Amino acid sequence: MFPVLFRIGRFEIHAYGLLLAISFLVGIYWSMHRSQKRGMNRNDVMDLSLIIVFCAIAGSRLLYVVTHVEEFKGRWLDTVNPFQSSGEIGIMGLSMMGGIVLSLIALFVFCRIKHIQILKLGDVLAPAVGLGIFLTRIGCFMHGCCFGKPCDLPWGVVFPLSSPAGSTLHGVHLHPTQLYASLYGLLITGILIFLDRKPRFNGFIMSCFFILYGVSRFLIDYVRYYEESVKISIFHASFTVNQVISALMVVMGILMILLLRKSGVKNAKKS
Repeated sequence: MFPVLFRIGRFEIHAYGLLLAISFLVGIYWSMHRSQKRGMNRNDVMDLSLIIVFCAIAGSRLLYVVTHVEEFKGRWLDTVNPFQSSGEIGIMGLSMMGGIVLSLIALFVFCRIKHIQILKLGDVLAPAVGLGIFLTRIGCFMHGCCFGKPCDLPWGVVFPLSSPAGSTLHGVHLHPTQLYASLYGLLITGILIFLDRKPRFNGFIMSCFFILYGVSRFLIDYVRYYEESVKISIFHASFTVNQVISALMVVMGILMILLLRKSGVKNAKKS
């Protein structure tokens, strides 16, 4: 594991933070390029992308704090202060699903204010989100967070004691759920690019993202380690909060395809 890539005095460059920053930069550039092909305003995409950067981090932090309230009792300032009471610099503890939900809300509000077709813009952004998942989950693996349950598979990973995974389940082979997630992020990106090769009705690519991400995240959460605080019981079955959100994303994606395909309004691409 390489959680810290290098240090300059007390200043540290963390693998997760660097890959998160790269994913945002690449995603913004790619989305602006894709928007231009659809005759959309690149500046609007840039403005929205910057808003989404903030919402992705804020939403991820919010969901983590809500599901780990006990962790912050007596030090509530650490929920937002990058200068932690432990002496560390940075905000540790993010739940990506919260970032996706808040970003979707920001997308809706932004499009209403700017009078932009939300479905068309969602189709532009969706592949970039998949690519972002691919990159940031590699950072999770290097940091040792978002780890899996114990396993006896040949590719099981023993994380060092200094990592979140190693300190929680030390000396045990664990599912590398971070790499599973990175792989499905890359797979989702590839599928969306393939589907986007010909004109589709507005909202199709975004709907497919909801379905693909929802299904993959729901399944992987069965082998990912979670504290009891993020689990809920539904009809006497145990699920994580993220699985519930994932299931709702799948349902939403299916309903969108069923309803939107009747409209026949297709994304027009410029050659």
